[in-house]
Amino acid sequence: MKLSKTDQNILQIALPAIVTNITVPLLGLVDTAIVGHMGSASFIGAIAVGSMIFNLVYWVFGFLRMGMSGMTAQARGRRQVEDIVRLLGRSVAVSLSIASLLLVFQWPLREQMLMLIHPGEGVRQLAEIYFNIAVWGAPAVLSLYGLTGWFIGMQNTRIPMLVSVAQNVVNICASLFFVYALDMQIEGVALGTVVAQYAGLIVAVLSLAPSFFLSRGRRSWRRLGRGFRWQSLRSEWGCYFRVNRDIFLRTLFLVGVNLFFTSAGARQGEVVLAVNALLMQLFLLLSYFLDGFAYAGEALGGRYWGASDANAFHDVVRRLFRWGGALALLFSIVYIVGGEPFLHLLTDNVSVVKASRSYVGWAYLLPLAGVAAFVWDGIFIGITATRAMLISSVVAAMVFFFTALLLMPLWGNHGLWCAMTLYLLTRGLVQTLLFCNIRLK
Repeated sequence: MKLSKTDQNILQIALPAIVTNITVPLLGLVDTAIVGHMGSASFIGAIAVGSMIFNLVYWVFGFLRMGMSGMTAQARGRRQVEDIVRLLGRSVAVSLSIASLLLVFQWPLREQMLMLIHPGEGVRQLAEIYFNIAVWGAPAVLSLYGLTGWFIGMQNTRIPMLVSVAQNVVNICASLFFVYALDMQIEGVALGTVVAQYAGLIVAVLSLAPSFFLSRGRRSWRRLGRGFRWQSLRSEWGCYFRVNRDIFLRTLFLVGVNLFFTSAGARQGEVVLAVNALLMQLFLLLSYFLDGFAYAGEALGGRYWGASDANAFHDVVRRLFRWGGALALLFSIVYIVGGEPFLHLLTDNVSVVKASRSYVGWAYLLPLAGVAAFVWDGIFIGITATRAMLISSVVAAMVFFFTALLLMPLWGNHGLWCAMTLYLLTRGLVQTLLFCNIRLK
């Protein structure tokens, strides 16, 4: 069967993005594998705590990527080269400013996060060492967020894929060298991570060279400079901060839901906590694939929205839902057939495996419940309908908390999973209703 041009464009963006999503967790996996051979469980705990802190902090600043992709895609659709260049400079400036604040306030940030997690004394000391080194990777990480969003907006997900591969290769080599050649233990793991993050940034910057520094020369720098003139603050910068503000607030609601879900599971005991963590791994695997198609929605939806091409825009929306729906159905079938054997691969704990049989049915529903939310997120980011995203997240979070508090006393962990399922369904439903009121200008 021959694919349409739109389907080909979707896959050209989605497939490299999926590869990138799958390779991203390898950074943490490599660190865990290395410290896992240091002879003490405290090292593993310290890496887990340190990674949790940075994942949470960096997740909050995910708007640096999401806001950039939609605005860049729209500028590309309008064929406004100067706007494209200014957006890049604006993103890097904001990313470095936030990173500088993280470095300045790293001590209170570290103390507050460790107080929240409250690890044991041995783990805490090692986590502090890890944090004190790894925090210096913030400028690279946040700059890469902006650059990645820019590349996605330009319909180029191959470069972020190369960046991710480069980071993993450098991280493995650097961490092994620092730990085993220089005997640096957890300091070496943290330093290897930082080196890998800056290596990824270098790859991304070098990938920009053919477009901006070689072919366009001084004219590109003049365009870049215009992005910092005072007269642009109220219009261009105002739009930039409005978009990112909405995404930032939306992210806080997502974080709140996920933290409550984890905390509510923990209050039901270690076995239930472990079961929930394993089942969420199944959903996380799905998200790596659906996010790839969401990126296609950001790039193509934003491009055709910027070009005011209503027919092409709605064609992209329809085809994204076909791809997303087919993928969600496939994952549900795979989980029904092989979900339990997959859980056996993740753990050999008899009590956890036995308990998971009571809840694995929820993993069958999550792909179908969540697909609309993923696809709409990509489209809404592309057209910078960030206020609609925020509204849907607020409504969905309210449904989640109300359902969880109502059903958990009656159904226990089933009530919690019911709340999560309704949360995903509500996000997709509210976004569908809001999209009906959005018109292409």
